[in-house]
Amino acid sequence: MSVEMVFVLFVVLSAVILFVTEKLPVDVVALVIIVILLLSGIITPEEGLAGFSNPATVTVGAMLILSAGLFKSGALNILGAGLNKLSRRGITVMLLAMMIVIGTISAFINNTAAVAMLMPVVIGIARETRVSPSKLLMPLSFASMFGGVCTLIGTSTNILVSSIAERYGQPGLGMFEMAPLGLVFFAAGTVYMLTVGVRLIPERRTGSDLTQHFSMDEYLTEIVLLPNARSVGTTIADCPLVQEIELDILEVRRGAGRLLSPDPFTILQADDVLLVRCNVAQIKRLQERVGIALKPEMQWQDKDLESGRTQLMEAVVAPYSVLDGRSLKGIRFRDNFGATVLAVRHHGTVVHDNLNTRTLRGGDVLLLKVQSDSLARLRDSPAFVMISDLGLPTFRTHKLLTALAIVAGVVSTAALNIVPIVVSAITGCVLLVLTGCLTMQEAYNAVEWRIIFLLAGVLTLGVALEKTGTALLLSNWLIATVGVWGPVALVSALYFVTSLLTEAMSNNATAALLAPIAIAAAQSMGLDPRPFLMAITFAASASFMTPVGYQTNTLIYGPGRYTFTDFLRVGTPLNILFWVLATLLIPVFWPFRPV
Repeated sequence: MSVEMVFVLFVVLSAVILFVTEKLPVDVVALVIIVILLLSGIITPEEGLAGFSNPATVTVGAMLILSAGLFKSGALNILGAGLNKLSRRGITVMLLAMMIVIGTISAFINNTAAVAMLMPVVIGIARETRVSPSKLLMPLSFASMFGGVCTLIGTSTNILVSSIAERYGQPGLGMFEMAPLGLVFFAAGTVYMLTVGVRLIPERRTGSDLTQHFSMDEYLTEIVLLPNARSVGTTIADCPLVQEIELDILEVRRGAGRLLSPDPFTILQADDVLLVRCNVAQIKRLQERVGIALKPEMQWQDKDLESGRTQLMEAVVAPYSVLDGRSLKGIRFRDNFGATVLAVRHHGTVVHDNLNTRTLRGGDVLLLKVQSDSLARLRDSPAFVMISDLGLPTFRTHKLLTALAIVAGVVSTAALNIVPIVVSAITGCVLLVLTGCLTMQEAYNAVEWRIIFLLAGVLTLGVALEKTGTALLLSNWLIATVGVWGPVALVSALYFVTSLLTEAMSNNATAALLAPIAIAAAQSMGLDPRPFLMAITFAASASFMTPVGYQTNTLIYGPGRYTFTDFLRVGTPLNILFWVLATLLIPVFWPFRPV
């Protein structure tokens, strides 16, 4: 083993640890990989930057823009309205229809965007039918993954593996090449969720009162500012009350008047009644020192915090958005979004303390007190997935047929091999802008740049694995340990390893690391790499056991009030089912052929 091999293995191991632990954002890890490999001299500058111009990276960015075009046309909203009507025929009928709809959509557009659009609809249906949203949100997420493995453009992972195959001299994946096994997965997964999975999902969330969901009773109180208080005559920003105790002043009631969401320059007066968010136990201990009196305790409800000009909202931090990895203070949340964060639900735990300095993560659920004039700003921001009823955004419904025709053209021209998928996707993006389905700014906003940088970084790492011979080394070890049992055992092992890795780290990173090893293993055995690549492609997009293995699971984690064990309970049998199906059927659909 050469020094270069040892170094690359160290980089791979370090990258896996960072991806799993999330000590750094995934895009930062990807950039660090590129820099280290460039500085080491293992790859050239051209090779290090090639990931940004790789057809997979460009295609994924273009598909995100195409998804935005369909969203802005109102196509997904029409489907949501149809689901709402079906809910009157029973929850089972609605659940089946929902899974078919989201799976079909996710076969052709970004599944995270599809889930984000339908999630508020599904929660609304759950509220109307008095069914726990947890019973519906997990099937929604899983079904989006079922559909994603049916076509080349169903997930970014499929496109990535296709690009890697082409770099190794193999033909890229066809538009519907994955459909035979993908449809089997879709059918088997849907039957499992309707018969077994939905029974394993606990009812984690009932009712609609957000203050109770977020356990706000111990963190909301009304206080009276006494005449001798040091805060009298000072602005909110400078008053000792705010400086000495971590609290947010949500309202100031002065006589018959009511100042909603007062600004930092509001001057406090004696006998003001302040509605504050703070640790009530702490303020009880300090009330004599700071010159305040507590009003009688009460059981807080949403109506107590809302008015004609303010209301409570629930929003999910979108993965890879501008909020992901930032603090409320660092992004000046209240100034930029016109809302106050009252609590954060992170991985099933409600957090009330140190909110301003707490680092937000994709999937965190925020309880917001929002002024009416800021509602549109929140609704239109790509940083959030709003799961409270904000009313419908403005759609360009007159462009619906145009957007559908453009996306259909992209799919059909690529499927018929008239032009490569990267060409048809870019053409579709240009047509969306030229026809007015999207503005250029909306197109820019649709691209999730963290995914782009992640793809560029892991593609560069794949180049280093191949160039140094590390991929061949690992593939020979794999053949020596598993390959002796035959190619079926190797396909099964690749699926199993990929499935486990993608539960803990980025599915794109997993596929980029293992695809070169799979190709090298197949070539060492004198076989066509196709079945081995298919094992990795399907497994990388089938993440059901954890809430962090796939973006759609991350999105539903907080709103569904799931625990980590909920995903293990429901997802483990599904992972095993797909593993068995893949082991049996991949050699049937993609036979082992000598080369």
